[in-house]
Amino acid sequence: MESQFGLINVWTQGDLVTKGVFILLLVMSLASWIVILTKALDLRKYSVQSRATESFWHSADFADGMNKLGTDPANPFRQLAVEGRDAAAHILHKDGATKPQLHDTLDASDWITRSLRNSIDESTAKLQAGLAVLASVGSTAPFVGLFGTVWGIYHALMAIGVAGQATIDKVAGPIGEALIMTALGLAVAIPAVLGYNALVRGNKSVLARLNRFAHDLHAYFVTGARVSANGPGRVVPMKKA
Repeated sequence: MESQFGLINVWTQGDLVTKGVFILLLVMSLASWIVILTKALDLRKYSVQSRATESFWHSADFADGMNKLGTDPANPFRQLAVEGRDAAAHILHKDGATKPQLHDTLDASDWITRSLRNSIDESTAKLQAGLAVLASVGSTAPFVGLFGTVWGIYHALMAIGVAGQATIDKVAGPIGEALIMTALGLAVAIPAVLGYNALVRGNKSVLARLNRFAHDLHAYFVTGARVSANGPGRVVPMKKA
């Protein structure tokens, strides 16, 4: 015998508002899970790409290092190296530009730093894309579910009042169904909050590696050598492309 209570009964017996809350929670849940899975795959890809940066510094020259970084144009580490290379070539007039330009008065170190920082800012924006969805779902889903509960309790009490019966079996079922909406709201919000926190930690790790790589690239383009982790005064020479 089919139960008179439960999610199916709430849907079939619910009005437009109740069904609207159901659909809204479903859409919010799907959106949050799509963001979580997509960003998690991106972080995994970036983690693999970051490992190639050490091979980059053990290359024979810059062109060989670029090959080791791969050919993916969305690779933030490759983009960083390309931006640094183009900035250094432009400020030193190695890109064929012969006419004097306004930025000629800038220090080469400042110009390269600006270009690397712009590349990191673009990568940061890409890493943070979608996190606003998780933050919004995590903060609003419980209240959406609570609204559905309040609406359901209101209609349940109205129906009980019309029937003129207030026994426990008449009250428990409709009220219990209404409380399901609160549970659904929490079920949508909790994964969104946990996913948001996990992705923020992952983004911080990627950004730390990007900043470290940018620091080494800056030293290379300005001085022709990479600062070694063994000491501030030791450098690892690398042939220029």
